[in-house]
Amino acid sequence: MTTIKQLISYRVHKLAGALSRGAASRYRREFNVSLVEWRTIALLGDFAPLSLKQLAALAALDKSLLSRTVTVLAERGLVQRLISTADAREVELRLSPAGEALHAGLMRAAGERDVAFHAALSPEENAVLDSILLKLEAEALVQK
Repeated sequence: MTTIKQLISYRVHKLAGALSRGAASRYRREFNVSLVEWRTIALLGDFAPLSLKQLAALAALDKSLLSRTVTVLAERGLVQRLISTADAREVELRLSPAGEALHAGLMRAAGERDVAFHAALSPEENAVLDSILLKLEAEALVQK
């Protein structure tokens, strides 16, 4: 009989939680941002301008949670809300100059963490991991 500890989904969830807790601790300590704030800044830094709806879809987070996060980041001067050039009824979100500077630091720290994780594996294991993740991501979409 299978136990929960043997399930791939459980093991991946546990690993993701451990990775997130480590990231949250570092980003809070070094940059005074939460994990949701980090994700928001990272996505806006890479894909802005974005509507709140687009941001929520990319972040895979609830729109109301992101709305509160964007409000906090805007109050801190890190995110700008601008009238959309395509539709005046829409608001576009982008990083302010201070947000862009913070994004650079956050991505440097994230890159350092990523290098450390890859260094724990051989080149062959990294290639296999990438292949496995791609296959599991695709299968997860099928197994809804």
